[in-house]
Amino acid sequence: MIDIKFDPAIKELWPDYHVIQVECNVANGPTPDTLWCELEQFADSFRQLHQMPDINQRPAIAATRAAYKRFGKEPNRYRPSAEALCRRIVKGLDLYRSLSVIDLINLLSVMTGHSIGGFDASKVEGSCITFGVGREGEPYEAIGRGPLNIAGLPIWRDAVGGIGTPTSDNDRTKLSVDTRRLLMTINVFGSEMPDDEVIALTRRLLETYAEATDISFRCVSV
Repeated sequence: MIDIKFDPAIKELWPDYHVIQVECNVANGPTPDTLWCELEQFADSFRQLHQMPDINQRPAIAATRAAYKRFGKEPNRYRPSAEALCRRIVKGLDLYRSLSVIDLINLLSVMTGHSIGGFDASKVEGSCITFGVGREGEPYEAIGRGPLNIAGLPIWRDAVGGIGTPTSDNDRTKLSVDTRRLLMTINVFGSEMPDDEVIALTRRLLETYAEATDISFRCVSV
């Protein structure tokens, strides 16, 4: 598996952080109807059970927001992806149907409350990724958003630069129909589901909807 390191700033600012690292071979075609049905069913159930103020009270989302504030980033302006997806569901807005791996990550994110990075492992430069804090003026091209001010955001970097934040992944390492090897980082700032349940759910979704093989999991703490 790709090695993981932590910047000293992470250890100081959020010592309880850990990541569930996932790597596997996948087939990443158009999202099948079965996955989309499961995602819509969960969204309908979630919408019936939650109102907008409830979202920020979810332990995993609340912890991620608290980490943003400690790092110096305003979570209402740069929302963690899990929070943004949950808000979209509660508002009754349609989710965007994409590719199987992307949509299963979205489903996993709203089910667990964790903001998750999904990367094409073949596009990751070097043998190690490092979790740190974004610097002022550091270039970052977010998927579908263009240049993103990542100063103060928690960020994963490879040998070239940033590949993902809990707000948005980088266009350089994004998933596509050509992706055959997946690297996933499940960012755990705080939890509402035990790690073993998150791992079991991740495995089921990957095997069911992405034909995943050679699946490896590793929990790495600061």
